[in-house]
Amino acid sequence: MVPVENSEGPSLLKPKGPAAETDGSDRDSGGRHPPWARGCGMFTLLSSVTAAVSGFLVGYELGLISGALLQIRTLLALTCHEQEMVVSSLLIGALLASLIGGVLIDRCGRRAAIILSSCLLGLGSLVLIISLSYAALIAGRIAIGVSISLSSIATCVYIAEIAPQHKRGLLVSLNELMIVIGILFAYISNYAFANVSHGWKYMFGLVIPLGVLQAIAMYFLPPSPRFLVMKGHEEAASKVLGKLRAISDTTEELTVIKSSLKDEYQYSFGDLFRSKDNMRTRIMIGLTLVFFVQITGQPNILFYASTVLKSVGFQSNEAASLASTGVGVVKVLSTIPATLLVDHVGSKTLLCVGSSVMAASLVTMGIVNLNIHMNFTNICRNHSPINQSLDESVLYGPGNLSASNDTLRESFKGMASRSRSSLRPTRNDLDKRGETTLASLSNAGLSQTEYQVITDPADVPAFLKWLSLASLLVYVAAFSIGLGPSARKKNCVSIFLKTQ
Repeated sequence: MVPVENSEGPSLLKPKGPAAETDGSDRDSGGRHPPWARGCGMFTLLSSVTAAVSGFLVGYELGLISGALLQIRTLLALTCHEQEMVVSSLLIGALLASLIGGVLIDRCGRRAAIILSSCLLGLGSLVLIISLSYAALIAGRIAIGVSISLSSIATCVYIAEIAPQHKRGLLVSLNELMIVIGILFAYISNYAFANVSHGWKYMFGLVIPLGVLQAIAMYFLPPSPRFLVMKGHEEAASKVLGKLRAISDTTEELTVIKSSLKDEYQYSFGDLFRSKDNMRTRIMIGLTLVFFVQITGQPNILFYASTVLKSVGFQSNEAASLASTGVGVVKVLSTIPATLLVDHVGSKTLLCVGSSVMAASLVTMGIVNLNIHMNFTNICRNHSPINQSLDESVLYGPGNLSASNDTLRESFKGMASRSRSSLRPTRNDLDKRGETTLASLSNAGLSQTEYQVITDPADVPAFLKWLSLASLLVYVAAFSIGLGPSARKKNCVSIFLKTQ
């Protein structure tokens, strides 16, 4: 799909000729729209909401792994590399789908692509639930990645093509809102099942009924009028427009659709990188926004929120998952006003404000974490039974060690009593402890690296723990105000979507 003239790029592409005169007359007359543009009835709204359920599913899958990983890595004794592969396999699937998604939705239709993505989501989730193995995790996550990438493309296009021109931006923003709501529900799910046996299965399984319901509902919705015109079904497109706009005469809008398609066919793929109609500039703006969305680390926060919070002092899975729920709440509360204000305040203003606050919060978070002992090796090492017992001793004291670990219990008694006397042990203290406990730890099968982490059970000061969380929440809010809605809106509306 090639971008053409749209109403959101006045500084890049100025309307010329009759179109410019029409736009001016509309503004002079109080922003009136032609009859076909004013038709945004209940059917159009329900169709948009049904399609936007894909956004909810995307957000849920993005946030879900944050809590599920805490359980899965223990059950499968995943190494750090394996944990990274489980998380990033979703992105591998998304990359594969992005290469063929545009071609697929043009050939098979936007509605069919959404139905296919919902089915893939259910299939991938079933694979994750039925078979608990590293290979199954990778396969299931790749299938889900293909699903969310395909639905992200198809949903934006479908909503934009069924929406009237003056409501297009608002209805497309439904998808962004549903994404952050999905992230919030994922974090709530993480907390709800944090201490439930095999809770990760419930987390993955909750989306299956919703995906099936969406696929069924989308089957009964009409294809987009633009897609029908592309395939030469003008009569069917006229009937669909009549239902969407609640009017009988759709000739004028059909003419506009055919005209925009004719303009689109004038462009080739190579024109995207030429100066013709500022195509190169528009593509670079879109790519730059997407690049900064990724490079600023927001996706990593979604994937590893619970892990990050656990490393800075929220010691149990339940506490880390509950704290990460705040991330979802902040995203929702920040996205709603940003989505409503972006057209009035301007994307550039929100981007500048949001990016500045993001930078300040990241600096604060970095300074805080310099003063927190973060157990990086503890996060990445194998979660074998012996290591699990040691984790318990660090978190709750040697009294909670199992009876089979008497040697470790005796070794940690002295360590625990000495650790209470100071907030953070000095290096000399650690060296002394190493001399007395290294032999017993070696007998337990632990490496020197693991020992160094485990024997430093320094408590995190409460104010540093909460300041770190506050910095993280400010960062998330700033992203949701700046890069979040602005980047998605520019990409969904200004680049991929054609304004009719």
